[in-house]
Amino acid sequence: MTSLYKSMVYQKYRGILISLYDITVVFFSYVFAFFFDNDFFLNGGMLHITRAIILGMCFVLLLHVIMGIIFQTHKSLWTFTGPSEVIRAALKSISCLVIMLIFSYSAGLFLHTQILVMAETISFFICLGSRLVYRSFRRYALDMERNENALIVGAGNAGYLMLSEIYRGSSYPYNVIGFLDDMKEKGTIVNGKKVLGTVDDVKEVCAKYDVKHVFIAISKATRQQKQRIIDLCASSGANTKIMRFTTESDLNSPVHVEDIQIEDLLERPSINLENEQIGSYLCDKVVCVTGAGGSIGSELVRQILKFDPKTLVLLDINENTLYMLKQEILRGIRQGKYRVDVQLETLIVSIRERDEIFKILKKYQPDVVYHAAAHKHVPLMEDRPTEAIRNNVFGTKNVIDACIANNVQRFIMISTDKAVNPTNVMGATKRMTELILQSRETDKPIKMAAVRFGNVLGSNGSVIPIFKEQIKQGGPVTITDKNIQRYFMTIPEAAQLVLQAGYYANHREIFVLDMGKPVKILDLAEKMISLSGSVPYKDIEIKEIGLRPGEKMFEELALEIEKCHRTQNKLIFVHEPIDISQEEVDQKITTLYDIIMKTDDVAKIKSVLMEAIKDRMN
Repeated sequence: MTSLYKSMVYQKYRGILISLYDITVVFFSYVFAFFFDNDFFLNGGMLHITRAIILGMCFVLLLHVIMGIIFQTHKSLWTFTGPSEVIRAALKSISCLVIMLIFSYSAGLFLHTQILVMAETISFFICLGSRLVYRSFRRYALDMERNENALIVGAGNAGYLMLSEIYRGSSYPYNVIGFLDDMKEKGTIVNGKKVLGTVDDVKEVCAKYDVKHVFIAISKATRQQKQRIIDLCASSGANTKIMRFTTESDLNSPVHVEDIQIEDLLERPSINLENEQIGSYLCDKVVCVTGAGGSIGSELVRQILKFDPKTLVLLDINENTLYMLKQEILRGIRQGKYRVDVQLETLIVSIRERDEIFKILKKYQPDVVYHAAAHKHVPLMEDRPTEAIRNNVFGTKNVIDACIANNVQRFIMISTDKAVNPTNVMGATKRMTELILQSRETDKPIKMAAVRFGNVLGSNGSVIPIFKEQIKQGGPVTITDKNIQRYFMTIPEAAQLVLQAGYYANHREIFVLDMGKPVKILDLAEKMISLSGSVPYKDIEIKEIGLRPGEKMFEELALEIEKCHRTQNKLIFVHEPIDISQEEVDQKITTLYDIIMKTDDVAKIKSVLMEAIKDRMN
């Protein structure tokens, strides 16, 4: 039967076939009513098919076709027949009956009103009944294939929608055994399914009914409430998904369901932005972003566009990511999300090309520059410290010098928590860039600052996508050390706080973002495995592989915050600028340049780099 529905003939002529079926029902309904009104001619009478009867029947059938088109009864999907379809079918029959009564009395085609009433009643119930029988049959057929039990958390409107979506088709071939809800009394029935208890009962209910899938469908919940629900569902051992609520409409699937995201597992404080402050230095300005195609750079661009810049200059060496970002922005402009007249410049360039960076900044004269271009992968930079120094250190110096030379008003550099007492090449190069920024001597009114934060969820190389893929493949999930902890922040959060910190920038400060509480990576891995419906250490192994070269057991962002003072925004802290001369830093840069030109010895280059920053660790 499924092949029939997917056939081209059915898809193309479905409306015509349904219309023919409805007309056939109407025809035989009128024939039956006519015979019934004449006692089926058992009284010795003779059936005479006159011209008036033929014309009358043609009129009846044509009228039903027209009314069917008007009320679109041929377009409704029988599988989803409901109140709307019943109302439209009833309006169609009533309209046909009224018109035929008027026509009958005026033209004299039908002598008995009861024939019209009986025929329309019969055709209405047969047409509607066949649809309801078909719907029941289809749902029964689908239910026969529902071998796994599911549970819905939330018995409100969202839960009702989720239940309807599950039984709407074959996307979720599960049998819903009921709901859990803290606000509904146990035993309450929602669309035929009982409320089996509260959210606290999820583990017990899942065990009792052998539940394999849990759907969280709660439209209104605080961050703490959602965190509690997810933690309880994780303990049930069932595959857990969450229903998302967006303003975008999707005709194919009005309900959007996805796996639990890592941001759902984190206790993140809400971010309050001062949009007027941010807009004061971005609105109608020329803004340049280096590394615009990267994880942080591209999100910065999206956030900046909300503040209506006049011109956006996007720089990156990766042509693919830059091209895709440009297409995304153009779609946003067409959809009215962004300013229509924003000038968009996407330029392929490496920050290591000093002359090119100077040319670009001289040509476009940006008011604000966000510097997000950098090599950031710790293990790769350990293997090639020369490339880290050339790109992160010399490239950043090129951008800073070009900004000063071309009267840029504000320069904001993306740094990292790994610049705090660095043990790896990547962190050391970022600390060196902070020293370059804080040492620049100029009489120009440029405001410069660096912003430090920790791991960003969903960024390229993040541990979360790696865990997801490992779980998908059946394990093992690999972690460097079972005691390792990390700070996490979502990409939009990081970008928003960078924009806010940009407003506070004044005189070469280093801003530190509050990343919340550190997360134990082992706990994270266990929870992700549990939410996937597997049992840690039983279904999927967690394997310890040891710290990578240059990797710390604990990041030191919290210690940094203790040395800072809070800004107006409770999530942004600031270091006062250190006293270091440009001459001293330039000498260090020269030393770094000399060593990478003389040797490829990884240990020697790293030693010189660490020596250059060792007395400036904080």
